[in-house]
Amino acid sequence: MRRIVTTALAVALMGGAVLSAPAVAADADRPTVPGLEVAPDPALPAFGEPTAQDSLSTARRVLSGQALRRDPSATLALRDLWLRKSELRGNDRKIANALLARPTDGAGDDQGFGYTEPEAAPICNTRLCLHYVAAGTDAPPSPEWPAQNLAVMDSVWSTIVDQLGYRAPLTDGTRGGSPLFDVYLKDLGGDIYGFCAGEKRVKKRTGSGYCVLDNDFAAAQFPTGTPTDNLVVTAAHEFFHAVQYAYDYAEDPWMMEATATWMEERIATQVNDNRQYFPWSQIYAANVPLDAFSRNAGYQYGNWVFWEHLSSNYGIDIVKKAWEQAGSLKQDGGKYSITALQKVLKRKGGLAKVYAKYAAGNLTPAVNFPEGAEYAFPKVDGGKQLSKGKRSKRFATKVNHLASASYVYAPGKGLSGKKWKLSLAVTGPVKRTTPSAVVVVHLLDGKRQVKMVRLNRGGDGRIKVSFDNRKVGAVSVTLVNGSTRYTCGKRTVLACQGRPLDDKARFAVSGRVTK
Repeated sequence: MRRIVTTALAVALMGGAVLSAPAVAADADRPTVPGLEVAPDPALPAFGEPTAQDSLSTARRVLSGQALRRDPSATLALRDLWLRKSELRGNDRKIANALLARPTDGAGDDQGFGYTEPEAAPICNTRLCLHYVAAGTDAPPSPEWPAQNLAVMDSVWSTIVDQLGYRAPLTDGTRGGSPLFDVYLKDLGGDIYGFCAGEKRVKKRTGSGYCVLDNDFAAAQFPTGTPTDNLVVTAAHEFFHAVQYAYDYAEDPWMMEATATWMEERIATQVNDNRQYFPWSQIYAANVPLDAFSRNAGYQYGNWVFWEHLSSNYGIDIVKKAWEQAGSLKQDGGKYSITALQKVLKRKGGLAKVYAKYAAGNLTPAVNFPEGAEYAFPKVDGGKQLSKGKRSKRFATKVNHLASASYVYAPGKGLSGKKWKLSLAVTGPVKRTTPSAVVVVHLLDGKRQVKMVRLNRGGDGRIKVSFDNRKVGAVSVTLVNGSTRYTCGKRTVLACQGRPLDDKARFAVSGRVTK
């Protein structure tokens, strides 16, 4: 299957087929290979950290079903409010406490989130308690549904904690009536599938919490997916947030959401709900930083594909190792997301090299991901078909940290024979900012030749590859800004709440046909 897809890409770049949409008309700055779609320049999101008042306003919108497109998930909205609650005063503090309260606070919850009917007797096992009401709008759709929810949550616990070895959620003492982990069923209105809220700080930056799931996932409110599928994928994602609180509840938000979305694939691979975030993944939005947490798009969800790539190539345990490095306890690494990745990838070639090859591989998803043959072809930043008459083309761009831009050259008329080569000259930022360039020769037999361009201290390098149109379908060049340099603690939602030092780095690549 991988060979078939790689060949299809090469043929498409030569104009023999189109990708997921018609080709963009060529212009002076961004000419295209026939049949190749060129990606538009993305508008980067704002990365400022919300204030306490922002967090309160956001949480109120999200939980009331009036979330804006820029708002985060309910779990992260409540996490942000929980962390900043102490900064609020008076009525704002009272509202925050009500938003963070459990549904069993009842009708006295002036935010309208509490149960309005008496709670039925919870059903529990040795580690979980499922809470619900038997009547009213929050009631389950059938007497069997609460038990099914308990069984699904218990299965998720077994996979994540017992099989994959992650920490169990921390105990909440006797909140909810026992030391067991509490899950509540509540009519969330169709805008929220579920959430897990932090509640009690335990040690360092670890804490306990509870989860809330929609009471029925009714088709009228959740038209995509069956109620059971929606239950399973929501349980997987939200329970993993409760697990994350046992490592570091204040970890970089992109890592929290991306790994929780990755966990969906471990629990509910057949559902494929996480593919809805593809437009915001680095497969299709390569110039948005890996650590982006956006309040107007879903980059933090879409970049589950990065963790999928890591776990597919280096073993499923690598995500747990990253969380152990990011954890806040004495036995943990105490790092933030990017430095945790640097640690776990140190013996895998290093984050810079791993990330560069990941970025280049995203042009052919079938090579990069176990289910990639089912993904749509991505767009590139530019392409040119060279020939005996038109022998050269230069592309220039600016690339943000932990992001990339890709260009494609295809051999055209008159380039038959192994004597024809493509000489590539790359210019980039200085070496200390960690630039990379990856060249992939896409052969017509479906094979790929992957070559790292050796860049000097000034960020420049050259390489020459085969350009015989009888064997080569296309040559892609991926320019990578692998910078992980930040000034941390600048109240952003990027890694380490930092401000990146090397965004909009200038890159260029010149391709010239030679013999």
